[in-house]
Amino acid sequence: MTMTLTQQILTIMAVVLGTMTTRFLPFLLFPAGKTTPAFVQYLGKALPAAVFGLLVIYSLKDVQLLTGSHGIPEAISIAMVIILHFWKRQMLLSIAGGTICYMLLVQLVF
Repeated sequence: MTMTLTQQILTIMAVVLGTMTTRFLPFLLFPAGKTTPAFVQYLGKALPAAVFGLLVIYSLKDVQLLTGSHGIPEAISIAMVIILHFWKRQMLLSIAGGTICYMLLVQLVF
């Protein structure tokens, strides 16, 4: 099923509107001269750890310790994430490094 030209234009407009809203809304709600509300500051501190925990749980939910590779690639990748995070203290680097390590292990070793 293909989209008509009108549907394509409307879809692009909706995506642009959604993107622009999420980009500009924080600057409108929290201008540079005003202090950021305590609740928003709390979310800025709490959400990165919550997202990291969610990624760990989601990544490990289907690991079978008694069959297949016995969770060895996952354990090595988790160790890589921990090492990278304590070394550089950059969450994006830790997540990317662990993901790359896992994909290489699964594709090339196990």
